[in-house]
Amino acid sequence: MPTILDAITSRSSKRAYLPKPIPKEIQEKILNAASMTPSGANMQPWNVYAISNKEVLTNIGDAIIAKMNEGVENDQFIQYYPVNWVNPYKKRRITTGAGLYTLMEVDRKDNDTRVKMWHDNFRWFGAQTVFFVFTDKANIEGAQGALIDCGAYMQTIMLAAQEFAIDSCPQASTTEFGKVVAEVLNIPDNLALLYSVVLGYADNNAKINTYQPERVSLEDSVTFID
Repeated sequence: MPTILDAITSRSSKRAYLPKPIPKEIQEKILNAASMTPSGANMQPWNVYAISNKEVLTNIGDAIIAKMNEGVENDQFIQYYPVNWVNPYKKRRITTGAGLYTLMEVDRKDNDTRVKMWHDNFRWFGAQTVFFVFTDKANIEGAQGALIDCGAYMQTIMLAAQEFAIDSCPQASTTEFGKVVAEVLNIPDNLALLYSVVLGYADNNAKINTYQPERVSLEDSVTFID
């Protein structure tokens, strides 16, 4: 039986899925497990829209892509990425992106293919279910604790999904267009989108699903004080 460490180390973000739906009862089991995520003062600041309706997902994707085609770079509730990228984080970002494009044999000048690959985020990589995680705007006005708690919640979702042989991909791409998602879904005004998680059954024959970005060594990220 796989251990928790197995689930953590074997999971990777998948970007191509089979057109196979996730039964609602399994979605509920994943979300019930995620509900046990610890949070400051037991706030449980997450508010989830678990969407498996193909028309709704298509409408969200169409709206985001239309906004991008208008030249809008983001329409977000929170600033996800750094405003000013510095190393080593900038270098890691460039290396990760370059590695994916190299694997897929996409030339740096092939802008059409690069744009299509970016749009694939909003076609949910062919997956049938996406969890959109919101929080109350009051939770993040001058405070960041809810963002930390909801990040832990996202990780729990993805690890719990492994129990059912369900793969996943967390999406900062929808964070950047959170207001568009909220408008399409007619979300209450007090909620802000933090991120989405694509869930489904990965297409193991898809080349893109073999991509595994490198992780830095402990020496580069951990300081031990004995």
